[in-house]
Amino acid sequence: MIASPMEFLACLLMSDKTVIRSSNLKRLICLSIEDTMEASLTKQELLKKYFNPKEYYDISYAKGKGILLGEWVPFVLKNLHELFSSGSVKGDTLTDIGSGSSIYHLVSACRSFKNITTSDLLEQNLIQQKKWLNKEPDMLDWSEIVQIVCDLEGNSEKVEEKEDKLRRAVRDVLKCDVLKKNPFEPLVLPPADCVLCCLCLESACKDVATYCDTVKNLKNLLKPGGHIIVLGTIKNSYYSVKEKRIPTMPLKEEDIKKAYTDGGYEILRMESKRREDLSLISIADFQGFYFVLARKPGKC
Repeated sequence: MIASPMEFLACLLMSDKTVIRSSNLKRLICLSIEDTMEASLTKQELLKKYFNPKEYYDISYAKGKGILLGEWVPFVLKNLHELFSSGSVKGDTLTDIGSGSSIYHLVSACRSFKNITTSDLLEQNLIQQKKWLNKEPDMLDWSEIVQIVCDLEGNSEKVEEKEDKLRRAVRDVLKCDVLKKNPFEPLVLPPADCVLCCLCLESACKDVATYCDTVKNLKNLLKPGGHIIVLGTIKNSYYSVKEKRIPTMPLKEEDIKKAYTDGGYEILRMESKRREDLSLISIADFQGFYFVLARKPGKC
């Protein structure tokens, strides 16, 4: 068998008789080998290896500097507040797919659902979810965003009260792989009244075909007549955590609509918003956001 150039160079580096004397050259070879190995990793493998929830929080949501605070967070909170306060989407159980380390997208939902399951692929995100639920000292601080929800609702409920209400509603924190036929394998969850998915599918899916298949498959987690709510980014090919660039799957609006129509859903509402502030596009290159509310056919 003939070795590849990278394999040959790796053997030279590991050999006691290596002829490579220059430390700079060795360093360049090491970097080339690392880059080659990185290119072979799937997106899920990259996330497992490099994703740090605290670093992502600092970049995306930290007070006064988070890249997602200016446009994304208001878009999400406004749409979810209007939806859940209308009473048109409600029930007993809500399954949140790919929660990450975040909870802000669930704050409005706890008014309408008493049993919420959160989930994620990454163990480091599940740890952060549990830290927040248990009020551990080093938990991520979502209070500033929760205050926005309290302001939208216009009641006298305090941030601490709202957070505790959500904590009481979250009954399970589960490992989840949205690309599997049964994302919660080996567990089989009872069908839910609602499935929510926020900033997950673009990170998980490798292409539009996979996105369409995944959207269709999520229907299996719903009761007949149940609702699916998905929020995500448009034309987003990457985001950065520290100096590591994580690839995402750039979606177009027509791709999104087709996925839910072909997936057998009834689209009840679909909204999008163009990104206005491009000053931090080097951190994430999304061009806009979308919100989809759809219904699985059948009677509740």
